[in-house]
Amino acid sequence: MYIKEIKDMINLMNENGLTELEIEKEGVRIRLKKGAGGVYEKAVEFASATGAQIPGQEKPPSPQQQEKPKANTLEIKAPMVGTFYRAPSPEAPSYVNMGDMIEPGQVICIIEAMKLMNEIKSDVKGKIVDIQVDNAEPVEFGQALFVIELV
Repeated sequence: MYIKEIKDMINLMNENGLTELEIEKEGVRIRLKKGAGGVYEKAVEFASATGAQIPGQEKPPSPQQQEKPKANTLEIKAPMVGTFYRAPSPEAPSYVNMGDMIEPGQVICIIEAMKLMNEIKSDVKGKIVDIQVDNAEPVEFGQALFVIELV
């Protein structure tokens, strides 16, 4: 894909009021996303259809992240894009740790989005068997945060 094609995509977005556009052509995927105020958050994101590593592309998920969850487990996923925090403040203890039992309605983490701290609560009763995200890491919508063994 050429720079002119990318510029044409940006013009298409601006002319039609689009905030996000993703196109795949010849094994290359380009994703343009415009944030608040018309500023581009991620100008171009490249990924190869063959799975080959492209310079500047994030590393592939580790084998642990690729494993399928067991039948009696459930993944708690991020309900929004933001920054994941395990505790209400840097000095405070984490809401939950590996091996902790959780109850429905219990706060398990915070996701900061647009300067707002959103408490994420459990919908299930179970045991924390894996924490998939490090503290203060950015998370995407639908990204797995915890793996819970249902009780």
